[in-house]
Amino acid sequence: MSLRVRLALLYTILMGGILLIFGTAVYIAVSLTLTNQLDKILEIEARDIVQNTKASTPGPIQIDFSAINLSPDVLVQVWGPNGELLAYSYNLPDYLRNSLDPEGLQSGKPVFRNTIAGEEELRVLSVPLVISGSNRIISTLQVAVLSEVVGSTQQVLLFVLIIGTLIAMVVAGIAGWYSTNQVLEPLEVVTETATQITRADDLSRRIIYQGSPDDEVGQLIRAFNHSLERLENLFNAQRRFLADVGHELRTPLTVIKGNIDLMRRMNCTDEESMDSINNEVDRLTRLVGDLLLLAQAESGKMPLVWNTVELDTVLLDVLQQMRVLAKDKLQLKIGEIDQVQVCGDQDRLKQVLVNLIGNAIKYTPAGGEVILGLAKVEKRARLTVSDNGPGIPPDDLPHIFERFYRGEKSRTRSKDGKGFGLGLSIAYWIIRNHGGQIEAFNREPTGTTFCVWLPLMETNCKEEKAIQAV
Repeated sequence: MSLRVRLALLYTILMGGILLIFGTAVYIAVSLTLTNQLDKILEIEARDIVQNTKASTPGPIQIDFSAINLSPDVLVQVWGPNGELLAYSYNLPDYLRNSLDPEGLQSGKPVFRNTIAGEEELRVLSVPLVISGSNRIISTLQVAVLSEVVGSTQQVLLFVLIIGTLIAMVVAGIAGWYSTNQVLEPLEVVTETATQITRADDLSRRIIYQGSPDDEVGQLIRAFNHSLERLENLFNAQRRFLADVGHELRTPLTVIKGNIDLMRRMNCTDEESMDSINNEVDRLTRLVGDLLLLAQAESGKMPLVWNTVELDTVLLDVLQQMRVLAKDKLQLKIGEIDQVQVCGDQDRLKQVLVNLIGNAIKYTPAGGEVILGLAKVEKRARLTVSDNGPGIPPDDLPHIFERFYRGEKSRTRSKDGKGFGLGLSIAYWIIRNHGGQIEAFNREPTGTTFCVWLPLMETNCKEEKAIQAV
């Protein structure tokens, strides 16, 4: 059963249920109202009759019907204690000379009852008559009125309610079907677009919605378009990734294969070729290791050993190591430095520093300088690595933390073949897993600054991580 049919049936059933409850309430209310009106008429007539009734002991009961403004629709009987009819109204037909309500004669108290006498439906009030000053019942007064009007009114009302309910249910079903079609029409467009995307493998398509962007369907389509956009970016990134990995793997494999072929032709082991093979194998090992580490970081399963880290000490240690790499090419300087403690993995944070400083050395021309800084800014640690190299083109800045990304005009991969374009991606995910941020911006007039933000350690490192886990 389609969603349209189910919603239309739901509207119809709801409308029918509501009208059923409403109709039942109206039917009961009208019936009670009409019955109460008949009871009031009977009470008034019975009161007038009692006021104009005389009784003596001994002696027959006497009712002056001429003094009573008796309605033509009201029938009156007075029954003695021995079951004899003592008096009755002039309009009482012969076929109603029996008791109007036999059970009412035995009640001993005023009681209203619906009865059928002959073929007439009656509403009967039975009132025991007693002598003033005595509790002895000398007779029973029965006052009745025809209740056909109540029955006929009930029948007409019931017919109207049933027909009205059926018509309303049909209208509700048609309206529900139409409104459901209007609401579900954009979803058909979504389904058709998704099917076309699946068949054509075209993630660049988007769904156009003419309605309000803030209603439920508009929000659904907006979320679907965002999902398509993210999927498109992921697939494009995957294609770039496969192309870049293939490019990075092809070069060392070509070198290895060429050296092996050379040694086979020479039928001897060449030391230079063996060194070249060893270097290329090391490159492949580093590439695979970086890819595995990046995959762990992106999946949130990067192994981190949490301890208190003296970030200023780590910075000075890395500085001493990188001076060897810089040699006499440029100057490594410390700008401002403060004592900073963070909670993190010291080896991973050291890896980030080595990567950032190594990149700065690589892209800074001879005679330049790289300046390191460490400071406390509010509740965060700020670590900066600045160089006076060629800078990063503005179009490349948003992408430098993507895997295998390399700028077109400057800061490209070095000619020594040791870089893969993965270092900044690894640094990005290490800092993110530490609850921090990493960003890059160009300096004036030339150069680039990488800025790393990390939360300061406010309590014991293990306690802090336990609180974060909770």
